[in-house]
Amino acid sequence: MSDVKRTSKRAQKAQETRRRILEAALELFVQDGYGATNLQDVADRAGVAVQTIYFVFGNKRTLLKELVDVTIAGDDEPVATMDRPWYVDALAADTAQDMLRAYVAGTTSVLGRVASIGRVLEGASASDPEVAALWPHDVDPRYLVQQGAAKALVGKPGARAEVSVEEAADLLYGLLSPELYLLFVRERGWSSERWEQWVGQTLRAQLCSG
Repeated sequence: MSDVKRTSKRAQKAQETRRRILEAALELFVQDGYGATNLQDVADRAGVAVQTIYFVFGNKRTLLKELVDVTIAGDDEPVATMDRPWYVDALAADTAQDMLRAYVAGTTSVLGRVASIGRVLEGASASDPEVAALWPHDVDPRYLVQQGAAKALVGKPGARAEVSVEEAADLLYGLLSPELYLLFVRERGWSSERWEQWVGQTLRAQLCSG
């Protein structure tokens, strides 16, 4: 076997191990809570040695950070949200209406994944103050994503001329928030499809002419 094939096989095995650890962590964090779950529990569920988790992730906090990032992204590829195909394609739409339709659909998929990790993160922050320090506080990455979308939107045909980039960003940030999504879908029992239709109509009424 060539060195290239051996290296590729090792990399594939390492990626599979990483995936199993993340899946086990998500299951246990959701089931038992972050504070009640230790890394030995995760190792047993993933079928690996606990030392493997320390080697791959360092500690439970960084495991949680990676889990949150992967859950939001939908995979473990090192690609930022603003470079993701769904985001780029939505912003490239010809009209404001078409952009919102694609953008709301893509964002709803992200929010659907976030639902499973939201309460875990809340509980983790409450039980371990250092968890909150894993994310930057000087700038909100989610707002930057919405601001980028707003900048693209206001310059397109069909956008309301009187709406500024700042106002559009605020509307996207507020209406496409995980908190509002979970309020309707988890607390009020809306389907994801109903949510997507409602928030799309609401945003088009606020941001599009006609």
